[in-house]
Amino acid sequence: MNLFEHLLNPASWSGPEGIPARLVEHLLYSGASLALAILIALPLGILIGHTRRGNVLVAGLANATRALPTLGLLVLVVLLLGTGAIPVILALTVLAIPPILNATVVGFRTADPDAVLAAAAMGMTGGQQVAKVELPLASPLIISGIRSAALQVIATATVAAMAASGGLGRYVLDGQKRADGYPEMITGALLVMVLALLADLLLGGLALMAQRRTTGRRKVRTDLFDEANTGPDSEGASA
Repeated sequence: MNLFEHLLNPASWSGPEGIPARLVEHLLYSGASLALAILIALPLGILIGHTRRGNVLVAGLANATRALPTLGLLVLVVLLLGTGAIPVILALTVLAIPPILNATVVGFRTADPDAVLAAAAMGMTGGQQVAKVELPLASPLIISGIRSAALQVIATATVAAMAASGGLGRYVLDGQKRADGYPEMITGALLVMVLALLADLLLGGLALMAQRRTTGRRKVRTDLFDEANTGPDSEGASA
């Protein structure tokens, strides 16, 4: 048996159940879940990280997610909302929120305190401190959290095919039903692996760019700190 027979068959690359169609479905589930998780977790993480309040909530969510069985969550959501894309996206979103939330909070908590103090000394408002100082400094860790969430969502979306009847997981599920279904299962597994690797490389590159930008801001941070400590009062004292 040629294990790559299904992947190399031209007929597998066309039609509503072809590889391109299943790949688009998988990307839609994963992308929508990740985007929704970012919209929820990022503002909440910024609020908690900036105010230093709510750390217990973050720790509780992180621990609960580690103990939460993915299949059990999916089954619960399907029982409550039925099958289809929406329940799957909601279940994947729940799994994606904690890594992003935790990374955002940690990124803000570990931001250079000298830069934060300098921004406050210059009279920046809380919003300005977040936008101009804390968020740029925390961006490498935030992207790392999104990276972790993306890999988890892409992998879990394979299992979610049981409820949504779509995505690359269909190849694994359909292949299990047939005695000669190993090539189909190999196709699904390989494509999910390739998709996860590409997402990891892309987000890893973004994290590296953010890290370089953060390093480049060190001079700006030093200038802010110097300016905050050499204002009019300092000049008058020197005179």
